[in-house]
Amino acid sequence: MVFLRAYLLVGLLAHKVLWEVLKRRGKADSAKQTVDPSLALRLVKGIKMAILLGILVQTVLPWEILPLPFGASPLRTVGIVVYTLGLITAILGRIHLGDSWSDIETPRAGEEVPVITQGVYSYIRHPIYAGDLMLLFGLELCLHSWLVLGAVALIPVVFSRAVKEEKLLTTRLHGYDLYIRRTKRFIPFVV
Repeated sequence: MVFLRAYLLVGLLAHKVLWEVLKRRGKADSAKQTVDPSLALRLVKGIKMAILLGILVQTVLPWEILPLPFGASPLRTVGIVVYTLGLITAILGRIHLGDSWSDIETPRAGEEVPVITQGVYSYIRHPIYAGDLMLLFGLELCLHSWLVLGAVALIPVVFSRAVKEEKLLTTRLHGYDLYIRRTKRFIPFVV
């Protein structure tokens, strides 16, 4: 169990470090105007940070938080696979998006950016959302926790966010409407 928790922790930290490095690189490459963050924006960022810290703490604690009442071994095996696929999908999505990426709280869709259609984006439109959901779901299965239902509860929230984002991108990015017609939203060839 120690090795599993170490694997989960290293994956989470690698994901976050890559995120921050690529975010800062993108900011250095393009001159972005600084905006004084509103209270709502600071609140959203604070909630995201609290969730991340909570997940990190849950990962390193030596006991299970809200343990499921049935066998852990098969769930952990499925969890490892789902977590790993989610981690890879989210990281590849972030790398392929390059400088076209922006924080979910501060979208930059009005800027001159191309529609990204290579790599994982040639199959699905939202690999970062899909990967992060899979990562969370798999992590909670690995940790044998009822908090897996929290990951499931995020699905309609993320779906709604993706639909809003697509509507915005369709109006602001040339060719995005064509891209929507030939790709799926979250699962290649399915949804």
